[in-house]
Order: sequence, then C-alpha cells, then structure tokens
Amino acid sequence: MAHTFDELVEMQRAADEAHSRVLELQDAYGRPTATTWSAQQTEEYQAAWQHWRELAGTVQAAVTDHAREQGKPRFDIEAAVRTEAWHPQPEPAAA
Repeated sequence: MAHTFDELVEMQRAADEAHSRVLELQDAYGRPTATTWSAQQTEEYQAAWQHWRELAGTVQAAVTDHAREQGKPRFDIEAAVRTEAWHPQPEPAAA
C-alpha cells in the first residue's frame, strides 16, 4: 500500500512515541541485570518493546516502498520523514 509523505511522518511519530514508552519503562524499572523485575514488569516491558518494534518495522517498510515509488534514494526519504517528525515546520498563518 502506497503511503503519502504525511502518512509516513505520522507513522514515524507513532513509532517514536512507542520507543519513548520503552525508555520510560527502562527508567522506571532499572536495568534488568541490576534489579529483579516482577513478572508483571517483564510482561509490560516486553509488550511495549514488541509494539515499538512492530511500528518501527512498518514505517521502515513504508519508507522503502515510498522511495521506490518516487524513484528517490531511501536514505533521503527516511531523513526527510525523521526531520519532519522530530522538527515539524510551523503552519503558515491564515491571512
């Protein structure tokens, strides 16, 4: 399925949010090699990690497809998507 650039940006933002959740859990629970995690903590972390990996894989595949369709280097598309996702340009003011 073809995705627009804006869809790719939204997909990247969703993957970034999921990654942030993984990092939050790591901060909250500590390193699993330094502290013992409960079964619930392990399950919650694993679910968050899996969700992030699925979203990241989906956006990577979509970027590859988009680059192929546009006839542009994949790296250029990925860089543009990440730049827009991380540093969005302000909307122009309505006149």
